[in-house]
Amino acid sequence: MYRAGSSIQEHAVEFVQKGGVLHFQWFTGVTMKLVRFLMKLTNETVTIELKNGTVVHGTISGVDISMNTHLKVVKMTVKGKNPTSLDSLSIRGNNIRYYILPDSLNLDTLLIDDSPKQKVKAGSAAAGGAAAAKGRGRGGRGRGRGRGRP
Repeated sequence: MYRAGSSIQEHAVEFVQKGGVLHFQWFTGVTMKLVRFLMKLTNETVTIELKNGTVVHGTISGVDISMNTHLKVVKMTVKGKNPTSLDSLSIRGNNIRYYILPDSLNLDTLLIDDSPKQKVKAGSAAAGGAAAAKGRGRGGRGRGRGRGRP
């Protein structure tokens, strides 16, 4: 089981908060956002435990950036009730406590970070472009009335 915010030694994974975003780091030293990893699990059969105790078993059809998970061919067991079969189910990301992944899942191929890196343009400052590099702040030339006139 993988739980956000905890360190799990038997799976050699550590969860780290960097700039308000949850990352996890495997024993290989590879680090990536947890949600990016989950987005690669399309067509994998998983078990998901929700915060209210409901257990959902199904095949992932997609995970979005908010960790909302869409499943197909689902068996849902509400805590204390009989299981229910559903064709599809969408789960809001903040209601998920655990993703229980199959043992047969090849983690090495999923952990390759193949997302394109954003290139930083040379010669421009962080937000203000060339004007910020010249110490003019956000405005540059022509901002405001009556400045520099006799």
